[in-house]
Amino acid sequence: MLRWITAVSFAVGSALSASAAPAQPVWITAWTASPAPDRLDGTPQAPVQFAAQTVRQDMRLGSRADALRLRISNELGVAPLRLQDVTVQGPSGTALPVKVAGRDVIEVPVGAALLTDVVPLHAAALDEIRVTGYFPQATRPAVRRTTVRVVDGRHPRIADSVAVSYRQNVFSAVLVQRADRPSVIVALGDSITEGATAQRGAYNQWPERLAVRLQNACPDRFVVLNQGISGNKLLDHGRSHSALSRLDRDVIATSDADQVIVFEGINDIRHGGGPAPLPGRNAADMQAGYRQIAERLHLHGARAFIGTLTPFGGSERYEPVSAATRTAINAWARGPDSGYDGVVEFDVALRDPAAPESLPAGITRDHLHPNDEGYARMADAIDLGMLGCRAR
Repeated sequence: MLRWITAVSFAVGSALSASAAPAQPVWITAWTASPAPDRLDGTPQAPVQFAAQTVRQDMRLGSRADALRLRISNELGVAPLRLQDVTVQGPSGTALPVKVAGRDVIEVPVGAALLTDVVPLHAAALDEIRVTGYFPQATRPAVRRTTVRVVDGRHPRIADSVAVSYRQNVFSAVLVQRADRPSVIVALGDSITEGATAQRGAYNQWPERLAVRLQNACPDRFVVLNQGISGNKLLDHGRSHSALSRLDRDVIATSDADQVIVFEGINDIRHGGGPAPLPGRNAADMQAGYRQIAERLHLHGARAFIGTLTPFGGSERYEPVSAATRTAINAWARGPDSGYDGVVEFDVALRDPAAPESLPAGITRDHLHPNDEGYARMADAIDLGMLGCRAR
């Protein structure tokens, strides 16, 4: 459930009032995958990379589109990125060429991101697009893991029969043009938000399921973007930059969000491994970090919601001090002084009533990450009215 705190009130973004008067077409972000450092999957002798291979990535657009542009990220890469023969296929089935400055060969310098030229592609909200490109040289992508299909050699298309794999790629956003501006909701989080344990290619992550709920209830008025990264932390760098560090890049700049659901912290408070359990960050440190995010979002006119941390009893890094920290953080989030505009009760939605420190056995394999049923419970726990969706 999502609780509204009346002490802080923001409009649901200029997005919802924009429909009151004619407006020029606008560009909005309709799909995202956060930049993330190379995870160094594989071994030094056999690294996981793209080399003389064609890669297809399917993406579900969060918005209707009259045209689109891709954002190709090498922001966290360590070598120049070369990509060619890029095409995008929409509902029409026609593969359209994608270029940058009219060039078929796209070269992205280290530390940069490039927007492609405009592609005239029409799609409805929740339609799927297929982006295909050829990597002529060994490339270590630096965007979070997504579902892709990979084949050796140069191919104009990759068939559905090619098996999917969960790999890092290079596309960090899809921008679409439409007549009016919707409310853009960003889910900022770790592997549970990324949906690392969801069925591959099924769009069963909780942000994706929330998008379906909103589209069904309030058609074309909301876009939900998934900016989760596996292993992400609120305060500290780990496998990726912390939420505090990437907030401007992934939420404020790229996504242009006017509403954000923050669900971070499990990786901060659990112990860091080793022969003896070592508790992670304490509640006071975490609360200071959460407040920073809420304040920065408010300065940019966005509403901020906080998700209560879900149970992890029985997981490999469970220990009592970390569990008590989770309980303290959730009590604070539910109170009046968090600085957030509301709270999403993910904890209540997922915990086992008979063992509140744990997830029910039927919705998890590792006592930490939900399965598809668990992700559905998370999406259903969010009150659409509090996001501004009141069915007409």
